[in-house]
Amino acid sequence: MRYGEYFNETHEQMRRSARKFIESEIAPYLADWEDAELFPRELYAKAAAAGFLGLGYPEEYGGLEADIFHRIAMTEEFIRTGSIGLVAGLFSLNIAIPPILAMGTPEQKRRFIPPVLAGEKIAALGITEPNAGSDVANIETRAVRDGGDYVVNGAKTFITSGCRADFVTAAVRTGGPGFEGISLLVIESGTPGFRVAGKIRKMGWNASDTAELVFEDCRVPAANLIGAENQGFMAVMQNFQDERISMAVMAHAAAELAYETALKYTEERSAFNRPIRAFQVTRHKLVDMATKIEAAKAFNYKVAASIAAGEYPVAEVSMAKNFACEVCDKVAYDAVQLHGGYGYAREYLVERIYRDTRILSLGGGTTEIMKEIIAKYLQY
Repeated sequence: MRYGEYFNETHEQMRRSARKFIESEIAPYLADWEDAELFPRELYAKAAAAGFLGLGYPEEYGGLEADIFHRIAMTEEFIRTGSIGLVAGLFSLNIAIPPILAMGTPEQKRRFIPPVLAGEKIAALGITEPNAGSDVANIETRAVRDGGDYVVNGAKTFITSGCRADFVTAAVRTGGPGFEGISLLVIESGTPGFRVAGKIRKMGWNASDTAELVFEDCRVPAANLIGAENQGFMAVMQNFQDERISMAVMAHAAAELAYETALKYTEERSAFNRPIRAFQVTRHKLVDMATKIEAAKAFNYKVAASIAAGEYPVAEVSMAKNFACEVCDKVAYDAVQLHGGYGYAREYLVERIYRDTRILSLGGGTTEIMKEIIAKYLQY
């Protein structure tokens, strides 16, 4: 299905451009990057030069005018690399930069945004802590004002691109307990007291570096405070909305890739002297996979259209994320099943898809947290 009500020729041009970039700059090297558990830093500059990092950001900062469906088209194509970790790492700026763009001063925007959109610097978002993930209101990393600086103490974990980020847009506690005491502070690498405690090795997302960060009497200039003190919580919540619809799109795109891979395999693989797709049980499984994917895509696009229209569909975004991730989990599972023992082998794409997609229902807010959010908006 083409979904012509959402995508026009400019969106299709974006797909073609992304496809060409992937074929030349990613596909030939991806297996090595997965084994090395890192992609080269130079890829940021290449992606920036091709216009992907700046997509949807103001031109004055080096961005490229685009709507949400340009971003969706790009995301869908990059997911087809088969490495969701690479996509998460390469585009970590899309969760780190928006708070600066929304709440930063003109000087902060000029200082922090252009180098990232140019691929010269890497930006990461620092929210999750060892004892606070989705429960943002209870983060413990504290920033105490001392003259012209904030002295930061605490830790962050599961930080995408954290190992080599040039700066982290971090949630810190500047006030009392609860959401009213949260602020956002840009903490630059190289600042005394800021260190990468370690790289976290993961089940999937191998090409993406994931770090635990530690701040020990880390002195950060007060000029790096984004927005007003103790007013960072709502910015974090808005950021989560953007991240969640993005992860929903990643989920349906990954599910579609798993389905297509299984479709091809079941035609090529024979059992009892005929392709395994010739068996009714196989065909019906493929039909169920295709149906679920179409439902997830249609819902994701509908929610994205609401966002593009200026609406703030909180419950629907959480519904979209949960549903798309549930579909992705099932489709990836069935794709592996249809591959038999080969689905468990590293040389087959479905094995990586199966590992890489498991995080989607955890990151950006777990399935359980999404349900709690949705419940608040239900009409009883």
